[in-house]
Amino acid sequence: MAQNDNLAVPAGDSKYITVFNDPVNFNAKHPLHNSWTLWFDNPGKKSNANNWEQSLKELITFDTVEDFWSVYNNIMKACDLQVSSNYHLFKHGIKPMWEDEANKHGGKWSIQLPRNKTMAEIDNIWLNTMLSCIGEAFEYESEVCGAVVSVRKAFFRIALWTRSSDNQDVAMSIGRTLKKAANIDGVFEFQPHHDTKSGGRPWTV
Repeated sequence: MAQNDNLAVPAGDSKYITVFNDPVNFNAKHPLHNSWTLWFDNPGKKSNANNWEQSLKELITFDTVEDFWSVYNNIMKACDLQVSSNYHLFKHGIKPMWEDEANKHGGKWSIQLPRNKTMAEIDNIWLNTMLSCIGEAFEYESEVCGAVVSVRKAFFRIALWTRSSDNQDVAMSIGRTLKKAANIDGVFEFQPHHDTKSGGRPWTV
């Protein structure tokens, strides 16, 4: 999905309302299959389970292509956020927490991007990750819960959260799709949430 997808329909096709039908009064919106909520937090260096949840702020929920771009074009880019900040983009009704019912049996694909990458490159990877989510680019779309970008002193981390973590074929399909769509250069790792502290060996693409 691109910023101009709403202009990609032939002007004479009566099934669609486009800017070509009525360029003066055109105000149609293109619905997404799901509603999505953008969250933000910056708990600081002394974060713990309690103050992290207190710092988590629900910013906005949207359900159309146009509203996504309106949000994206009017918030601070990921690369401009302060250290320790996180954006979370999740399907509406799913909190960006391991304990949420949709997440507790799942895992995440993640990659760390060093700060020697250009800021534009990192912002583009995050943008393409979000577009892959809201545009349902995945074969197993129902497995996708949301995505997170984390700003740290030495790196940025981008992650995609899934509902389950016990089917390697499903997980690998999601990882390969995102790596290609977001143009990720490097090792992309999947690990179940419940194994992140136990040192379980991740799957990689």
